This record gives sequence, C-alpha cells and structure tokens, in this order.
Amino acid sequence: MASNTRPIALIVGAGDHLGAAIAKRFAREGYQIVATRRRGDMESLMHDIQALGADATAIHSDARDEQQVIELIEHVEATLGPIAVTVFNVGGNVRFGIAETTAQVYRKVWEMCAFAGFLVGREVAKRMLSRQRGTILFTGASASLRGGIGFAAFAGGKHALRALAQSMARELGPQGIHVAHVVVDGLIENANTAQLMPALYASKGKGGVVKPDALAEVYWQLHQQPRSAWTFEQDVRPSAEPW
Repeated sequence: MASNTRPIALIVGAGDHLGAAIAKRFAREGYQIVATRRRGDMESLMHDIQALGADATAIHSDARDEQQVIELIEHVEATLGPIAVTVFNVGGNVRFGIAETTAQVYRKVWEMCAFAGFLVGREVAKRMLSRQRGTILFTGASASLRGGIGFAAFAGGKHALRALAQSMARELGPQGIHVAHVVVDGLIENANTAQLMPALYASKGKGGVVKPDALAEVYWQLHQQPRSAWTFEQDVRPSAEPW
C-alpha cells in the first residue's frame, strides 16, 4: 500500500537535458519524481533531485513495450501513490534521406514517438479517470506540424503523437484530465543535437537554441493552469528562431 503524501510526477524519457530539467522543475515544487528511461545512468539526476529536498525514484523501462508500461504504472500507483502529472518526453529524432530510411528505422521512430505515447497515455489515463483529475503532457517538435528534408520518419511519428494528444484532450478534458502538447520549435541545447546537426546547431549562435530549464517552466505552468483556462497546445521557440 502506498503511503506517500507528496504528489507524484512521472517523467517518461528523463534524458540528461530536457527530461532532467522537467524532473527538477517539479521537484522544486515538492513533487516526488519518478524518472524513467530505457537505458542509461540516472544517478546524477537522482542526486540533483535529492539535493533539492525532493524524493526521487529511477526506473529503467521501455515505453515501447506494452507489458513494461503496464507494470511501470501499476508499480508506481501501488507502491508510491497516485500519479498527479505525467510527462511523455521520449525522443526519436533521426535524420535520413527518404531513400536511406529503412523500414526498421521508420518503425522504430514511430514506436518511440507515437506508439509509446499511446501506451503511456492510455495506462495513466485509466488511473486518472477514476480520480477525475490529473495532467498528461506530451513533448512535440517542429516535426509535429511540418515535415522536413531528411525527417520523414521523425515527422511521421510526431504527427501521430500530436493526433493522439488531440484525441485524448477532447475525450479526457471534460472528465477533469488536462492533456497538453508542447511544440518545441527549435533546437534544444544539448550535445546530442549538436552532434546530429553540427552545422545547423553552430549557425544558431547566442539566443538561437532552447534552454532546457526555460522550457521546463512551460511544462510546470501548463500543469498549474486552472480548469477554466486550459491550454491544449503551446509552441515554444528561442527568440532568434524564424517561423
């Protein structure tokens, strides 16, 4: 039986940059953090969260695997307490020309961006519906709105995630569950992006990339919105980003 009295924030896709920033933003508000990712060390994130005076649990879980997602949500709800907010922040940004995009690549990216979002959203919604409250936030991208050269797989997955979020928002909003989609229209400051698109990243210069901590504030504000003025979609970009 769960005995925790702090609200729980579940961060699925708690990577070293945006995911970690979101986790720490909610931790500063006293939330107990459950941070998940498929693989990789989360010891540093746990240390940072605990240094903020918050409780944190790290779990390795593959959001593309239905049984693992079911077991993750069951475990959190049974041992820690009800999930107040879930952030789905799984990536999948790869760049291949259409002729070089294999079926394996396309399928994997779709599973990461869209199918995993469906599994996490569905399982969390089942629990939140019984309570008639909760927040589910999805991380989108420029590719959620428009395809780009070399990003057929990523755009396909992110378009599908946005459609999922819209459907869930329309269905669950009247039942007290706030579903929102964050369109990150720009490059997020991190080493992975710099390595994937070095020329583009370098060209942005000062003020041309999104700071993870600043972006995390958007997620917190969405969660805090009163029911009379809920936002479904928030687009965010650095000041120097053309649009």
